Amino acid sequence: MEFDILFPWRRATAPRPSPIALTRRDVRDLLEVDACIAAVEEAFRLHGAGRADPPGVLGIPVPEGGFHIKAGVLQLSRTYFAAKINANFPANPTRHGLPTIQGVIVLADAERGTLLALIESGEITALRTAAATAVAAKHLALPESRSATIVGCGVQGRAQLRALSRVRRLEAVHACDQDPARAEAYARQLAAELGVTVRAAPDVAPVARVSDIVVTCTPARRPVLGRDDVAPGAFIAAVGADHPEKQELDPALVAGSTLVVDVLEQAATLGDLHHALAAGVVTRDHVHAELGEVVAGRKPGRRSPQETIVFDSTGMALQDVAAAAAVYERAVQAGRGRPVPLDA
Repeated sequence: MEFDILFPWRRATAPRPSPIALTRRDVRDLLEVDACIAAVEEAFRLHGAGRADPPGVLGIPVPEGGFHIKAGVLQLSRTYFAAKINANFPANPTRHGLPTIQGVIVLADAERGTLLALIESGEITALRTAAATAVAAKHLALPESRSATIVGCGVQGRAQLRALSRVRRLEAVHACDQDPARAEAYARQLAAELGVTVRAAPDVAPVARVSDIVVTCTPARRPVLGRDDVAPGAFIAAVGADHPEKQELDPALVAGSTLVVDVLEQAATLGDLHHALAAGVVTRDHVHAELGEVVAGRKPGRRSPQETIVFDSTGMALQDVAAAAAVYERAVQAGRGRPVPLDA
């Protein structure tokens, strides 16, 4: 006892549990679409209510792609910190047979600093990005929306339609992609999976004009959707512009629509808002709301059936925190995950 009093740092301490590693398959098995939508909606609500600190982001471009780090803290069942390190290399699938998105999420207890999990980030990124569109569509799209156009038929395009189908009763979907064969394969797979009519379309504008919802999820660096390509009352989710050089919407479309963003500072530097600001057709005052403000009830959502609404989705770190926390808690309950004894 006297020894412990004189040298308290030498007292025996209980071993800390090792963090766990969760693979892409673990994430896929543990986090279904509805649960991810609910987690992401709560993250937006907390953000919009001022109950979460602003998330952080750091981007590092390289010649063939780029890396970004997004980090944030959320008070959920416990206080979680998560930092996601993602590599985004759009040419990977065709050039190297690798995923476009590769990375890891570090999840920690924000009260003790204890590392809880290392989670493969590609699956979570796809799920939480699509979940954000679903949350936005729930609050901003016409309730009677039945048709959609998805521009970009890769992993994200699939996730987008799966999530949208959970919040709107879609009946007709158009699939557009630079690769016609990929659009055809997308149409066959998603039609069979979701039980809706999905048709590949060679051109975006004709099908976007007859759609209630339009989602762009491409690596485009010039607009794929213009002001005259959408109908009054449409809801447009621009998902692909997560880098200053990426752009999916013509600035005139942004200027002519009610604009809702996920995070204003990010959208102003990374998203399609960034390009509209650079073109001088809008100012930051043009932004109607951050999505969290709408979810939290601090600002109105749709105000008219004829209102065209753009959601500029650049990817908020709090989405990653919420989704990673949901995966981790389910993994602990199910006994999933491989221990990673970093202290060994």
